[in-house]
Amino acid sequence: MRKAILVTALLLLAANTARAQFADSDPLDSTGFVPERLGRIDAVINAEIASGKIPGAVALVARNGQLAYFKSFGFADIDAQTPMQKDNIFRLASMTKAITSVGAMILYERGLFQLNDPVSKYIPEFADMQVVSEVDANGDVSATAPATVQIKIVDLFTHSSGISYPFASNSVQKSYVDAGIIDGMTSRDITLEAQMKLLSTQPLLFEPGSDYVYGLGLDLLGYLIEVISGKPLDQFFTEEIFTPLNMLDSHFYLPKSSTDRLVTLYAEAGQERLTVSRGHESNIILDNPRYPAGDGQSYFSGGAGVSSTAYDYARFIQMLLNNGELDGSQILSRKSVELMQSARIDSDGDQITDFGLGFEIIVDPAKTGELGSIGSYSWSGAFLTSYWIDPSENLIAVFMSQVRPSQSDIRAKFNTMVYQALE
Repeated sequence: MRKAILVTALLLLAANTARAQFADSDPLDSTGFVPERLGRIDAVINAEIASGKIPGAVALVARNGQLAYFKSFGFADIDAQTPMQKDNIFRLASMTKAITSVGAMILYERGLFQLNDPVSKYIPEFADMQVVSEVDANGDVSATAPATVQIKIVDLFTHSSGISYPFASNSVQKSYVDAGIIDGMTSRDITLEAQMKLLSTQPLLFEPGSDYVYGLGLDLLGYLIEVISGKPLDQFFTEEIFTPLNMLDSHFYLPKSSTDRLVTLYAEAGQERLTVSRGHESNIILDNPRYPAGDGQSYFSGGAGVSSTAYDYARFIQMLLNNGELDGSQILSRKSVELMQSARIDSDGDQITDFGLGFEIIVDPAKTGELGSIGSYSWSGAFLTSYWIDPSENLIAVFMSQVRPSQSDIRAKFNTMVYQALE
């Protein structure tokens, strides 16, 4: 009897610990890592900095709701020799997509739409879409045909709408560029509404729901949030996600009091050399390298626009690991999180990873050829940021640096270093 009471108490303690707020003083022995092995992360990141591939980084690992590892390395600005700090702010780029997905699910849980509703029910401009039917010798669109099915809201989460990106090399690229479609981050004085209505005039790569292509669907989902909620996307995120989760350093555009913590964006300019991005490097995908500071500040990209700290983003993904709750704030229900992390569409063609509602999900760890867990879900950002959530290990991890273009494999190495350190 006494043993049964003790086991029950321990289980209750574990459940409460999993929902605890992160703290630097959390003991390593409660997170299930071997400290000496976890320390190998330092050497791997420092080696990448010494080789000139990254200027600096912030890395965070939490398990069982407690910080196991949280360190900064190198420089936020090399020329100024400004040391990287744990509260430096990074451009999340596509790590924004998870936030937008959660935002849409908040409205879904309030009964304001169904996932299988057509987008055109709320944004009529997407009612009569065209699909590419022929391409010319250059691979550009030469003919289109009416889509036989409507784009569903769920297709936006899973990149199965047929909507692409201007930076992607495919048959709609020239049409997108000629029309003035942007990739998501800009200092131009334009709005999400105007861009999404312009996007509705562009052909789809395929019939909605029939395939996968990475694209602006999450920007369109962000606009859907604006239409249904009646609020600008930045206001909605602040009120519904950032404030409840105490993510005080997360913004589309930075307040002046925070701009000094924004890390410099670099571009890889050759062997062992980084150069400050000027916004015109190959595939840089933004026109203002100081984004999100400076001019514009009117376009709220649901696919790429948020900037944040490693700690703030860790709180966001810890909420997901906790089935929608953190520190008393219930952002989503357990069933919604279950659906979001469920594989829905084959995103890589070989059934190694699938895409759920906003995340890539490992369906066969053996086929990845790297350490990991089945059901782990994740995504990364264009400027060398990444995160993952591993429910089976009760683990989250965040890595932040700022280089594009980059040949660095540091995100993959960070993944390996975390898993090899587990007891």
